[in-house]
Amino acid sequence: MLDSATPHDKITTAASGFVLEDVPHLSAYIPHLQTYPDPLQDNPSYSVVAQYYVNVDDTIAQQIVVHKNSPRGTHFRRAGPAQKVYFDSEEVHACIVTCGGLCPGLNTVIREIVCGLYHMYGVHKVLGIQGGYPGFYSRNTVPLTPKVVNDIHKRGGSILGTSYGGHDTSKIVDSIQDRGINQVYILGGYGTQYEAAMIFEEVRRRGLKVAVVGIPKTIDNDIPVIDKSIGFDTAVEEAQRAINSAHVEAESAENGIGVVKLMGRYSGFIAMYATLASRDVDCCLIPESPFYLEGPGGLLEFIEKRLKEQGHMVIVIAEGAGQELLSGNPSIVNKPDASADKLFPDVGLWLSQKIKDHFEKRQKMAINLKYIDPTYMIRAIPSNASDNVYCTLLAQSAVHGAMAGYTGFTVGPVNGRNCYIPFHLINEGEKRVVITDRMWARLLSSTHQPCFLNPKEITGEREERTENQTTDGQNHSEIAD
Repeated sequence: MLDSATPHDKITTAASGFVLEDVPHLSAYIPHLQTYPDPLQDNPSYSVVAQYYVNVDDTIAQQIVVHKNSPRGTHFRRAGPAQKVYFDSEEVHACIVTCGGLCPGLNTVIREIVCGLYHMYGVHKVLGIQGGYPGFYSRNTVPLTPKVVNDIHKRGGSILGTSYGGHDTSKIVDSIQDRGINQVYILGGYGTQYEAAMIFEEVRRRGLKVAVVGIPKTIDNDIPVIDKSIGFDTAVEEAQRAINSAHVEAESAENGIGVVKLMGRYSGFIAMYATLASRDVDCCLIPESPFYLEGPGGLLEFIEKRLKEQGHMVIVIAEGAGQELLSGNPSIVNKPDASADKLFPDVGLWLSQKIKDHFEKRQKMAINLKYIDPTYMIRAIPSNASDNVYCTLLAQSAVHGAMAGYTGFTVGPVNGRNCYIPFHLINEGEKRVVITDRMWARLLSSTHQPCFLNPKEITGEREERTENQTTDGQNHSEIAD
């Protein structure tokens, strides 16, 4: 049996190379915790489901493709309901907070956490923390019930509001302690999950019986380990509208060019998947794949060639692409917000102007360029059907994990199965597109664009990736292969 009382130790079976990256459990630092029968056993919706409970020894493999003689590798604890819980339903006082930028699916997760606690476990005290982390100590809260959240999944944004920054670990935990909160559900991206880990560590240091759970929210899909984060499917689908508009504009004009800037500061997943889904894109530019403008094999030469071949073209560019080419240009820097993220110049405007300047010099070839930036339109819409189902699974898994006494983890799918992942793995760095993988090769095949890299650069990256795989035994560049 896996030992939940030693949450920070890897449980390894040397003979097969099995490694469990377990998550903390309340019983590790609070001795003699009372347990209770799971209320689901008396719930008619669940008691009829055979083998509904997750076995304590169930794990999910991080690497699904292995050689027959290779080690079993890293595993994570499978998410789901347990046969005994560590909270009395009547004593649970849960809270939910959303942090960072907007993302489709936030309201769906809020709804399903509230309804899951109410209907599955009989928990009737759920508090919404308004305005992100500062809401903990500014006393901005709202009671949440199934009636309050009944139809919020049909709206974009977050009914609790959100904000960047304002994190004060000590004040937040003081507020949690003063209010008698014992379950904290934190929706946010990379930075938010890092701060959630700080809250967990302070809670553990104080010896509080408080489960701290993260739900991965980032539209860029750059959270490591997990297959995808909430809002990604919706973002890719909504991006199609912008790409289609750019294609219509470009196709309707002589030498028409449509430039679409999509989200992706450091990871180009939205741009890559939107391009693959569209089939109307002639060139996709992402942060992971450097490009250059001038000279043989450059982007401008490729644009000129494609216009001569078909009379129009569509370019999709992720917001973080090509930043090394335009850093230090103050004329196109976006106005700063409260985010701790590095301020990026608007690469879409920069690229559009460079293209215009290039063809103005070549007076024999006039162009008609349209630039589309749908960023905030995509962020603000409600989640689609796929994301709604996904948000439901994440929310219910988070509730099951908290009630079972697990803490200090983010819930997410690994190889299609929800599991509990310790914060320290989530916070090791953003997930990136690996341009020597097959998904990027599929995109190049679809768009027929050059890779803009010379063979030495490709070989060097492939060798570096192989070395990293040998060391880490993992690769998460693709959502699915």
